[in-house]
Amino acid sequence: MSKIKSLAHSIRVQFSIIFLAILLTVLVVVIVINTTFLDDYYVHSKKEAIKTAYSTINIAANNGNLSSQDFDIELQKVCEKYNIELIVLDADSQTIKTTASDVQFLTKLLWENMLSENGTSLTKDKKILEQTDEYTLQTETDVRTGTGYMEIWGVLGNGNLIMMRTALESIAESVTISNNFVSYVGFMIAVLILLTVFFITKKITDPITDLSAISDEMKALNFEAKYKPRKFTNELDRLGENINELSSTLEKTITELKNANYELQQDIDKKNELDEMRRDFISNVSHELKTPIALIQGYAEGLSEGINDDDAESRQFYCEVIMDEAAKMNNMVKKLLTLNQLEFGKSDMTMERFNIVDMVKNYIKSAEILARQKNVTVRMEEYPDIYVWADEFKTEEILQNYYSNAINHVAGEMIIEIKLQLIENHVRISVFNTGTPIPEDSIKHIWDKFYKVDKARTREYGGSGVGLSIVKAIMDSMHQQYGVINYDNGVEFWFELETK
Repeated sequence: MSKIKSLAHSIRVQFSIIFLAILLTVLVVVIVINTTFLDDYYVHSKKEAIKTAYSTINIAANNGNLSSQDFDIELQKVCEKYNIELIVLDADSQTIKTTASDVQFLTKLLWENMLSENGTSLTKDKKILEQTDEYTLQTETDVRTGTGYMEIWGVLGNGNLIMMRTALESIAESVTISNNFVSYVGFMIAVLILLTVFFITKKITDPITDLSAISDEMKALNFEAKYKPRKFTNELDRLGENINELSSTLEKTITELKNANYELQQDIDKKNELDEMRRDFISNVSHELKTPIALIQGYAEGLSEGINDDDAESRQFYCEVIMDEAAKMNNMVKKLLTLNQLEFGKSDMTMERFNIVDMVKNYIKSAEILARQKNVTVRMEEYPDIYVWADEFKTEEILQNYYSNAINHVAGEMIIEIKLQLIENHVRISVFNTGTPIPEDSIKHIWDKFYKVDKARTREYGGSGVGLSIVKAIMDSMHQQYGVINYDNGVEFWFELETK
Protein backbone atom coordinates (compact mmCIF):
# COMPACT_ATOMS: atom_id res chain seq x y z
CA MET A 1 0.00 0.00 0.00
CA SER A 2 2.93 2.33 0.73
CA LYS A 3 4.14 1.70 -2.80
CA ILE A 4 0.80 2.86 -4.17
CA LYS A 5 0.81 5.99 -2.01
CA SER A 6 4.35 6.73 -3.12
CA LEU A 7 3.24 6.36 -6.73
CA ALA A 8 0.31 8.72 -6.25
CA HIS A 9 2.54 11.22 -4.43
CA SER A 10 5.07 11.02 -7.24
CA ILE A 11 2.43 11.75 -9.87
CA ARG A 12 1.18 14.76 -7.92
CA VAL A 13 4.71 16.07 -7.47
CA GLN A 14 5.43 15.58 -11.14
CA PHE A 15 2.30 17.51 -12.13
CA SER A 16 3.24 20.29 -9.70
CA ILE A 17 6.81 20.47 -10.99
CA ILE A 18 5.61 20.59 -14.60
CA PHE A 19 3.13 23.43 -13.96
CA LEU A 20 5.65 25.32 -11.82
CA ALA A 21 8.36 24.94 -14.46
CA ILE A 22 5.99 26.25 -17.13
CA LEU A 23 5.07 29.25 -14.95
CA LEU A 24 8.70 30.05 -14.13
CA THR A 25 9.63 29.76 -17.79
CA VAL A 26 6.85 32.20 -18.72
CA LEU A 27 8.00 34.63 -15.99
CA VAL A 28 11.62 34.48 -17.13
CA VAL A 29 10.60 34.98 -20.75
CA VAL A 30 8.44 37.99 -19.78
CA ILE A 31 11.27 39.56 -17.78
CA VAL A 32 13.79 39.00 -20.58
CA ILE A 33 11.41 40.46 -23.14
CA ASN A 34 10.72 43.46 -20.89
CA THR A 35 14.41 44.07 -20.34
CA THR A 36 15.40 43.58 -23.98
CA PHE A 37 12.56 44.97 -26.06
CA LEU A 38 10.45 47.27 -23.88
CA ASP A 39 12.71 50.29 -24.46
CA ASP A 40 12.50 49.97 -28.23
CA TYR A 41 8.79 49.27 -28.09
CA TYR A 42 8.20 52.34 -25.92
CA VAL A 43 10.17 54.58 -28.28
CA HIS A 44 8.30 53.13 -31.25
CA SER A 45 4.94 53.79 -29.55
CA LYS A 46 5.92 57.38 -28.77
CA LYS A 47 7.13 57.84 -32.32
CA GLU A 48 3.85 56.64 -33.80
CA ALA A 49 1.83 58.75 -31.35
CA ILE A 50 3.64 62.00 -32.11
CA LYS A 51 3.50 61.33 -35.86
CA THR A 52 -0.24 60.69 -35.58
CA ALA A 53 -0.68 63.99 -33.74
CA TYR A 54 1.37 65.82 -36.41
CA SER A 55 -0.73 64.24 -39.17
CA THR A 56 -3.97 65.29 -37.42
CA ILE A 57 -2.80 68.91 -37.07
CA ASN A 58 -1.46 69.02 -40.63
CA ILE A 59 -4.85 67.85 -42.01
CA ALA A 60 -6.65 70.51 -39.98
CA ALA A 61 -4.21 73.19 -41.20
CA ASN A 62 -4.72 72.21 -44.83
CA ASN A 63 -8.51 72.31 -44.28
CA GLY A 64 -8.35 75.67 -42.51
CA ASN A 65 -9.80 74.21 -39.30
CA LEU A 66 -6.99 75.13 -36.89
CA SER A 67 -9.09 77.83 -35.27
CA SER A 68 -12.34 75.87 -35.07
CA GLN A 69 -13.80 74.86 -31.73
CA ASP A 70 -14.21 71.24 -32.83
CA PHE A 71 -10.53 71.02 -33.64
CA ASP A 72 -9.60 72.58 -30.31
CA ILE A 73 -11.46 69.77 -28.53
CA GLU A 74 -9.89 67.11 -30.72
CA LEU A 75 -6.42 68.64 -30.28
CA GLN A 76 -6.84 68.69 -26.51
CA LYS A 77 -7.79 65.00 -26.51
CA VAL A 78 -4.73 64.07 -28.59
CA CYS A 79 -2.34 66.10 -26.46
CA GLU A 80 -3.72 64.76 -23.20
CA LYS A 81 -3.68 61.20 -24.51
CA TYR A 82 -0.05 61.29 -25.59
CA ASN A 83 1.17 63.98 -23.13
CA ILE A 84 2.23 66.28 -25.96
CA GLU A 85 3.19 69.94 -25.83
CA LEU A 86 2.91 71.86 -29.11
CA ILE A 87 3.10 75.27 -30.62
CA VAL A 88 2.03 76.41 -34.08
CA LEU A 89 3.49 79.69 -35.45
CA ASP A 90 2.68 81.68 -38.57
CA ALA A 91 5.28 83.20 -40.87
CA ASP A 92 5.48 86.26 -38.58
CA SER A 93 6.27 84.03 -35.59
CA GLN A 94 2.87 84.69 -34.10
CA THR A 95 1.39 81.88 -32.01
CA ILE A 96 -1.66 80.28 -33.60
CA LYS A 97 -2.07 77.24 -31.39
CA THR A 98 -0.27 76.07 -28.26
CA THR A 99 -0.69 73.67 -25.36
CA ALA A 100 2.69 74.44 -23.80
CA SER A 101 3.05 75.79 -20.29
CA ASP A 102 6.22 77.64 -21.36
CA VAL A 103 5.35 79.08 -24.77
CA GLN A 104 8.44 81.24 -24.98
CA PHE A 105 10.82 78.33 -24.39
CA LEU A 106 9.04 76.13 -26.90
CA THR A 107 9.10 78.98 -29.48
CA LYS A 108 12.79 79.51 -28.92
CA LEU A 109 13.43 75.79 -29.20
CA LEU A 110 11.51 75.65 -32.50
CA TRP A 111 13.53 78.47 -34.05
CA GLU A 112 16.81 77.04 -32.81
CA ASN A 113 15.97 73.71 -34.47
CA MET A 114 14.90 75.46 -37.64
CA LEU A 115 18.04 77.60 -37.81
CA SER A 116 20.66 75.27 -36.39
CA GLU A 117 21.13 71.69 -37.62
CA ASN A 118 23.47 70.80 -34.83
CA GLY A 119 21.18 71.93 -32.06
CA THR A 120 21.47 74.68 -29.45
CA SER A 121 22.54 75.12 -25.90
CA LEU A 122 18.94 74.44 -24.78
CA THR A 123 19.27 70.68 -25.52
CA LYS A 124 21.90 67.98 -25.78
CA ASP A 125 22.25 64.39 -26.98
CA LYS A 126 20.16 65.05 -30.06
CA LYS A 127 19.36 61.99 -32.19
CA ILE A 128 17.40 62.23 -35.42
CA LEU A 129 15.02 59.31 -35.84
CA GLU A 130 13.28 60.31 -39.08
CA GLN A 131 13.58 63.26 -41.44
CA THR A 132 11.42 64.37 -44.41
CA ASP A 133 10.81 67.56 -46.34
CA GLU A 134 7.93 68.47 -44.00
CA TYR A 135 9.29 67.47 -40.57
CA THR A 136 12.16 66.16 -38.52
CA LEU A 137 11.60 63.55 -35.80
CA GLN A 138 14.28 63.45 -33.11
CA THR A 139 15.10 62.74 -29.48
CA GLU A 140 17.09 65.07 -27.23
CA THR A 141 17.59 65.96 -23.58
CA ASP A 142 16.49 69.22 -21.97
CA VAL A 143 19.61 70.81 -20.45
CA ARG A 144 17.52 72.51 -17.79
CA THR A 145 15.74 69.43 -16.36
CA GLY A 146 17.75 66.56 -17.79
CA THR A 147 14.50 65.06 -19.12
CA GLY A 148 14.55 63.26 -22.43
CA TYR A 149 12.05 64.27 -25.09
CA MET A 150 10.86 63.11 -28.46
CA GLU A 151 10.27 66.07 -30.74
CA ILE A 152 8.87 66.68 -34.18
CA TRP A 153 9.28 70.05 -35.85
CA GLY A 154 8.75 71.33 -39.33
CA VAL A 155 6.30 73.03 -41.66
CA LEU A 156 2.58 72.34 -42.05
CA GLY A 157 0.84 72.18 -45.39
CA ASN A 158 -0.45 75.76 -45.04
CA GLY A 159 3.06 77.16 -44.32
CA ASN A 160 2.73 77.40 -40.54
CA LEU A 161 5.60 76.23 -38.35
CA ILE A 162 5.04 73.54 -35.75
CA MET A 163 6.94 72.18 -32.77
CA MET A 164 5.70 69.17 -30.79
CA ARG A 165 7.43 67.39 -27.93
CA THR A 166 6.56 64.61 -25.48
CA ALA A 167 8.60 63.54 -22.51
CA LEU A 168 10.38 60.19 -22.59
CA GLU A 169 10.03 58.50 -19.22
CA SER A 170 12.83 56.40 -17.70
CA ILE A 171 12.37 53.10 -19.47
CA ALA A 172 14.89 51.30 -17.23
CA GLU A 173 12.94 52.26 -14.15
CA SER A 174 9.67 51.24 -15.81
CA VAL A 175 11.18 47.90 -16.80
CA THR A 176 12.31 47.30 -13.19
CA ILE A 177 8.88 48.17 -11.86
CA SER A 178 7.22 45.97 -14.47
CA ASN A 179 9.54 43.05 -13.74
CA ASN A 180 9.00 43.38 -9.98
CA PHE A 181 5.27 43.45 -10.50
CA VAL A 182 5.41 40.39 -12.75
CA SER A 183 7.55 38.58 -10.16
CA TYR A 184 5.13 39.32 -7.32
CA VAL A 185 2.13 38.35 -9.38
CA GLY A 186 3.97 35.26 -10.66
CA PHE A 187 4.76 34.15 -7.09
CA MET A 188 1.13 34.48 -6.05
CA ILE A 189 0.02 32.69 -9.20
CA ALA A 190 2.60 29.95 -8.54
CA VAL A 191 1.22 29.38 -5.02
CA LEU A 192 -2.31 29.37 -6.38
CA ILE A 193 -1.35 26.96 -9.17
CA LEU A 194 0.42 24.61 -6.74
CA LEU A 195 -2.66 24.47 -4.53
CA THR A 196 -4.89 23.98 -7.56
CA VAL A 197 -2.59 21.31 -8.99
CA PHE A 198 -2.55 19.39 -5.70
CA PHE A 199 -6.32 19.52 -5.57
CA ILE A 200 -6.79 18.55 -9.21
CA THR A 201 -4.13 15.83 -9.16
CA LYS A 202 -5.73 14.34 -6.04
CA LYS A 203 -8.94 13.95 -8.03
CA ILE A 204 -6.89 12.28 -10.77
CA THR A 205 -4.55 10.16 -8.64
CA ASP A 206 -7.21 8.78 -6.26
CA PRO A 207 -8.80 6.65 -9.01
CA ILE A 208 -5.31 5.71 -10.22
CA THR A 209 -4.45 4.64 -6.66
CA ASP A 210 -7.59 2.50 -6.53
CA LEU A 211 -6.82 0.96 -9.92
CA SER A 212 -3.24 0.23 -8.81
CA ALA A 213 -4.51 -1.46 -5.65
CA ILE A 214 -6.98 -3.56 -7.68
CA SER A 215 -4.24 -4.55 -10.13
CA ASP A 216 -2.04 -5.67 -7.22
CA GLU A 217 -4.91 -7.77 -5.87
CA MET A 218 -5.49 -9.26 -9.33
CA LYS A 219 -1.78 -10.04 -9.58
CA ALA A 220 -2.17 -12.02 -6.35
CA LEU A 221 -5.22 -13.76 -7.92
CA ASN A 222 -7.58 -12.02 -5.49
CA PHE A 223 -10.57 -10.85 -7.52
CA GLU A 224 -12.73 -9.59 -4.66
CA ALA A 225 -11.51 -5.97 -4.90
CA LYS A 226 -13.69 -3.88 -7.22
CA TYR A 227 -13.40 -0.33 -8.51
CA LYS A 228 -16.09 2.11 -7.33
CA PRO A 229 -16.83 4.88 -9.89
CA ARG A 230 -16.88 8.50 -8.70
CA LYS A 231 -19.79 10.90 -8.91
CA PHE A 232 -18.76 12.24 -12.29
CA THR A 233 -17.92 9.55 -14.81
CA ASN A 234 -14.74 9.98 -16.86
CA GLU A 235 -12.19 7.87 -18.73
CA LEU A 236 -10.68 6.54 -15.49
CA ASP A 237 -14.10 5.41 -14.28
CA ARG A 238 -14.69 3.62 -17.57
CA LEU A 239 -11.24 2.05 -17.21
CA GLY A 240 -12.20 0.96 -13.68
CA GLU A 241 -15.43 -0.61 -14.93
CA ASN A 242 -13.46 -2.42 -17.64
CA ILE A 243 -11.01 -3.68 -15.00
CA ASN A 244 -13.96 -4.90 -12.92
CA GLU A 245 -15.25 -6.83 -15.94
CA LEU A 246 -11.74 -8.10 -16.64
CA SER A 247 -11.41 -9.20 -13.00
CA SER A 248 -14.70 -11.10 -13.15
CA THR A 249 -13.76 -12.69 -16.47
CA LEU A 250 -10.32 -13.69 -15.18
CA GLU A 251 -11.83 -15.12 -12.00
CA LYS A 252 -14.32 -17.16 -14.01
CA THR A 253 -11.68 -18.27 -16.51
CA ILE A 254 -9.14 -19.21 -13.83
CA THR A 255 -11.83 -21.11 -11.91
CA GLU A 256 -12.79 -23.01 -15.05
CA LEU A 257 -9.11 -23.62 -15.80
CA LYS A 258 -8.48 -24.90 -12.28
CA ASN A 259 -11.49 -27.20 -12.52
CA ALA A 260 -10.30 -28.41 -15.90
CA ASN A 261 -6.79 -28.95 -14.52
CA TYR A 262 -8.22 -30.75 -11.51
CA GLU A 263 -10.32 -33.02 -13.71
CA LEU A 264 -7.37 -33.57 -16.01
CA GLN A 265 -5.16 -34.43 -13.04
CA GLN A 266 -7.81 -36.82 -11.79
CA ASP A 267 -7.96 -38.43 -15.23
CA ILE A 268 -4.17 -38.70 -15.29
CA ASP A 269 -4.10 -40.14 -11.78
CA LYS A 270 -6.87 -42.55 -12.71
CA LYS A 271 -5.02 -43.59 -15.84
CA ASN A 272 -1.79 -44.07 -13.89
CA GLU A 273 -3.71 -46.01 -11.27
CA LEU A 274 -5.30 -48.18 -13.93
CA ASP A 275 -1.95 -48.75 -15.59
CA GLU A 276 -0.44 -49.68 -12.24
CA MET A 277 -3.39 -51.97 -11.48
CA ARG A 278 -3.04 -53.56 -14.90
CA ARG A 279 0.67 -54.19 -14.39
CA ASP A 280 0.08 -55.54 -10.89
CA PHE A 281 -2.79 -57.65 -12.12
CA ILE A 282 -0.77 -59.20 -14.91
CA SER A 283 2.21 -59.75 -12.63
CA ASN A 284 0.15 -61.25 -9.80
CA VAL A 285 -2.03 -63.39 -12.04
CA SER A 286 1.04 -64.68 -13.82
CA HIS A 287 2.60 -65.51 -10.49
CA GLU A 288 -0.53 -67.14 -9.08
CA LEU A 289 -1.23 -69.21 -12.17
CA LYS A 290 2.35 -70.30 -12.66
CA THR A 291 2.27 -72.96 -9.92
CA PRO A 292 -1.08 -74.64 -10.76
CA ILE A 293 -0.28 -74.59 -14.47
CA ALA A 294 3.10 -76.19 -13.78
CA LEU A 295 1.44 -78.87 -11.64
CA ILE A 296 -1.24 -79.56 -14.22
CA GLN A 297 1.39 -79.69 -16.96
CA GLY A 298 3.64 -82.00 -14.94
CA TYR A 299 0.95 -84.49 -13.91
CA ALA A 300 -0.60 -84.40 -17.40
CA GLU A 301 2.79 -85.23 -18.92
CA GLY A 302 3.15 -88.08 -16.39
CA LEU A 303 -0.18 -89.54 -17.46
CA SER A 304 0.73 -89.04 -21.10
CA GLU A 305 4.02 -90.88 -20.69
CA GLY A 306 2.26 -93.80 -18.98
CA ILE A 307 3.89 -93.50 -15.56
CA ASN A 308 2.54 -96.26 -13.31
CA ASP A 309 0.26 -97.61 -16.03
CA ASP A 310 -0.44 -100.65 -13.89
CA ASP A 311 -1.25 -98.64 -10.78
CA ALA A 312 -4.86 -97.39 -11.00
CA GLU A 313 -4.52 -95.60 -7.67
CA SER A 314 -1.59 -93.51 -8.94
CA ARG A 315 -3.45 -92.55 -12.10
CA GLN A 316 -6.44 -91.56 -9.96
CA PHE A 317 -4.16 -89.41 -7.80
CA TYR A 318 -2.69 -87.69 -10.87
CA CYS A 319 -6.18 -86.92 -12.19
CA GLU A 320 -7.34 -85.60 -8.82
CA VAL A 321 -4.34 -83.24 -8.62
CA ILE A 322 -5.06 -81.96 -12.12
CA MET A 323 -8.76 -81.44 -11.35
CA ASP A 324 -8.00 -79.80 -8.00
CA GLU A 325 -5.52 -77.33 -9.51
CA ALA A 326 -7.90 -76.60 -12.38
CA ALA A 327 -10.70 -75.92 -9.87
CA LYS A 328 -8.43 -73.57 -7.93
CA MET A 329 -7.56 -71.74 -11.13
CA ASN A 330 -11.23 -71.50 -12.10
CA ASN A 331 -12.15 -70.18 -8.65
CA MET A 332 -9.37 -67.59 -8.78
CA VAL A 333 -10.33 -66.43 -12.27
CA LYS A 334 -13.96 -65.98 -11.15
CA LYS A 335 -12.85 -63.93 -8.16
CA LEU A 336 -10.54 -61.84 -10.33
CA LEU A 337 -13.36 -61.14 -12.76
CA THR A 338 -15.61 -60.11 -9.88
CA LEU A 339 -12.88 -57.86 -8.43
CA ASN A 340 -12.17 -56.37 -11.83
CA GLN A 341 -15.85 -55.46 -12.31
CA LEU A 342 -16.01 -53.88 -8.84
CA GLU A 343 -12.81 -51.86 -9.21
CA PHE A 344 -13.71 -50.55 -12.66
CA GLY A 345 -17.29 -49.70 -11.68
CA LYS A 346 -18.84 -52.20 -14.07
CA SER A 347 -20.68 -54.13 -11.39
CA ASP A 348 -24.23 -52.87 -10.78
CA MET A 349 -25.13 -52.16 -7.17
CA THR A 350 -28.77 -52.97 -6.29
CA MET A 351 -29.67 -51.34 -3.00
CA GLU A 352 -32.61 -52.96 -1.23
CA ARG A 353 -34.00 -53.50 2.26
CA PHE A 354 -33.62 -57.02 3.66
CA ASN A 355 -33.32 -58.91 6.97
CA ILE A 356 -29.62 -59.33 7.69
CA VAL A 357 -30.31 -61.81 10.55
CA ASP A 358 -32.10 -64.21 8.19
CA MET A 359 -29.39 -63.90 5.59
CA VAL A 360 -26.61 -64.74 8.11
CA LYS A 361 -28.54 -67.70 9.52
CA ASN A 362 -29.24 -69.11 6.05
CA TYR A 363 -25.61 -68.82 5.06
CA ILE A 364 -24.39 -70.54 8.25
CA LYS A 365 -26.80 -73.38 7.58
CA SER A 366 -25.63 -73.74 3.97
CA ALA A 367 -21.97 -73.80 5.10
CA GLU A 368 -22.45 -76.42 7.86
CA ILE A 369 -20.60 -79.03 5.83
CA LEU A 370 -17.44 -76.87 5.80
CA ALA A 371 -17.57 -76.54 9.59
CA ARG A 372 -18.13 -80.29 10.09
CA GLN A 373 -15.19 -81.14 7.82
CA LYS A 374 -12.85 -79.20 10.09
CA ASN A 375 -14.61 -79.95 13.38
CA VAL A 376 -15.33 -76.24 13.88
CA THR A 377 -17.94 -75.01 16.34
CA VAL A 378 -19.98 -72.12 14.87
CA ARG A 379 -21.72 -69.89 17.39
CA MET A 380 -24.39 -67.21 16.88
CA GLU A 381 -26.81 -65.81 19.40
CA GLU A 382 -30.48 -65.23 18.70
CA TYR A 383 -31.20 -61.72 17.40
CA PRO A 384 -34.45 -59.95 16.58
CA ASP A 385 -35.04 -59.05 12.95
CA ILE A 386 -32.65 -56.31 11.75
CA TYR A 387 -33.32 -54.73 8.39
CA VAL A 388 -30.54 -53.05 6.42
CA TRP A 389 -30.15 -51.14 3.14
CA ALA A 390 -27.55 -52.80 0.93
CA ASP A 391 -26.97 -55.05 -2.06
CA GLU A 392 -28.06 -58.44 -0.66
CA PHE A 393 -26.06 -60.55 -3.12
CA LYS A 394 -22.81 -58.63 -2.50
CA THR A 395 -23.43 -58.57 1.26
CA GLU A 396 -23.64 -62.38 1.22
CA GLU A 397 -20.42 -62.44 -0.80
CA ILE A 398 -18.70 -60.41 1.95
CA LEU A 399 -20.00 -62.81 4.59
CA GLN A 400 -18.86 -65.74 2.50
CA ASN A 401 -15.32 -64.35 2.21
CA TYR A 402 -15.12 -63.61 5.95
CA TYR A 403 -16.52 -67.08 6.79
CA SER A 404 -14.22 -68.91 4.34
CA ASN A 405 -11.27 -66.93 5.71
CA ALA A 406 -12.27 -67.94 9.25
CA ILE A 407 -12.66 -71.63 8.29
CA ASN A 408 -9.24 -71.65 6.65
CA HIS A 409 -7.45 -69.99 9.61
CA VAL A 410 -9.35 -71.33 12.61
CA ALA A 411 -7.15 -73.08 15.19
CA GLY A 412 -6.85 -73.64 18.92
CA GLU A 413 -10.36 -74.05 20.33
CA MET A 414 -11.70 -74.31 16.75
CA ILE A 415 -14.50 -71.82 17.35
CA ILE A 416 -16.11 -69.38 14.87
CA GLU A 417 -18.46 -66.80 16.39
CA ILE A 418 -20.72 -64.48 14.39
CA LYS A 419 -22.12 -61.37 16.11
CA LEU A 420 -24.49 -58.54 15.17
CA GLN A 421 -24.24 -55.22 17.03
CA LEU A 422 -26.44 -52.15 16.57
CA ILE A 423 -24.43 -48.91 16.48
CA GLU A 424 -26.68 -45.84 16.01
CA ASN A 425 -28.02 -46.10 12.43
CA HIS A 426 -25.79 -49.03 11.53
CA VAL A 427 -25.40 -52.70 12.35
CA ARG A 428 -21.95 -54.26 12.65
CA ILE A 429 -21.61 -57.87 11.48
CA SER A 430 -18.44 -59.54 12.75
CA VAL A 431 -16.90 -62.99 12.15
CA PHE A 432 -14.44 -64.16 14.83
CA ASN A 433 -12.26 -67.26 14.69
CA THR A 434 -9.90 -68.62 17.29
CA GLY A 435 -6.32 -69.01 16.21
CA THR A 436 -3.14 -67.07 15.64
CA PRO A 437 -3.51 -63.23 15.39
CA ILE A 438 -2.45 -61.46 12.20
CA PRO A 439 1.07 -59.95 12.47
CA GLU A 440 0.83 -56.18 13.00
CA ASP A 441 3.00 -55.40 9.97
CA SER A 442 0.61 -57.42 7.77
CA ILE A 443 -2.70 -55.87 8.88
CA LYS A 444 -2.41 -52.85 6.57
CA HIS A 445 -1.71 -55.12 3.57
CA ILE A 446 -4.35 -57.83 3.97
CA TRP A 447 -6.83 -55.88 1.81
CA ASP A 448 -4.38 -55.74 -1.11
CA LYS A 449 -4.82 -58.07 -4.04
CA PHE A 450 -2.84 -61.32 -3.88
CA TYR A 451 -1.39 -60.52 -0.44
CA LYS A 452 -0.98 -63.64 1.71
CA VAL A 453 0.09 -63.59 5.35
CA ASP A 454 1.16 -67.26 5.36
CA LYS A 455 1.83 -68.33 1.79
CA ALA A 456 2.53 -71.98 2.64
CA ARG A 457 -0.73 -72.38 4.54
CA THR A 458 -2.66 -70.44 1.91
CA ARG A 459 -1.39 -72.87 -0.66
CA GLU A 460 -2.75 -75.76 1.40
CA TYR A 461 -6.35 -74.62 1.22
CA GLY A 462 -6.09 -73.06 -2.22
CA GLY A 463 -6.37 -69.40 -1.21
CA SER A 464 -5.79 -66.82 -3.93
CA GLY A 465 -5.35 -63.67 -1.81
CA VAL A 466 -8.25 -61.98 -3.61
CA GLY A 467 -11.16 -62.52 -1.19
CA LEU A 468 -10.46 -59.60 1.14
CA SER A 469 -9.78 -57.36 -1.88
CA ILE A 470 -13.29 -58.16 -3.07
CA VAL A 471 -14.64 -57.26 0.39
CA LYS A 472 -12.79 -53.93 0.24
CA ALA A 473 -14.10 -53.13 -3.27
CA ILE A 474 -17.73 -53.95 -2.31
CA MET A 475 -17.61 -51.92 0.93
CA ASP A 476 -15.99 -48.96 -0.83
CA SER A 477 -18.68 -49.01 -3.50
CA MET A 478 -21.38 -48.95 -0.79
CA HIS A 479 -19.43 -46.28 1.17
CA GLN A 480 -19.55 -48.27 4.40
CA GLN A 481 -16.99 -49.11 7.08
CA TYR A 482 -15.10 -52.42 7.48
CA GLY A 483 -12.01 -53.68 9.29
CA VAL A 484 -10.18 -56.29 11.33
CA ILE A 485 -9.40 -56.63 15.05
CA ASN A 486 -6.66 -58.79 16.56
CA TYR A 487 -7.27 -60.63 19.82
CA ASP A 488 -4.91 -62.75 21.91
CA ASN A 489 -6.79 -65.89 20.94
CA GLY A 490 -7.90 -65.05 17.41
CA VAL A 491 -9.01 -62.56 14.76
CA GLU A 492 -12.27 -60.73 14.11
CA PHE A 493 -13.29 -59.34 10.71
CA TRP A 494 -16.25 -56.91 10.62
CA PHE A 495 -18.30 -54.72 8.29
CA GLU A 496 -21.18 -52.26 8.83
CA LEU A 497 -24.47 -51.62 6.96
CA GLU A 498 -27.04 -48.86 7.26
CA THR A 499 -30.31 -49.70 9.06
CA LYS A 500 -32.17 -46.53 7.96
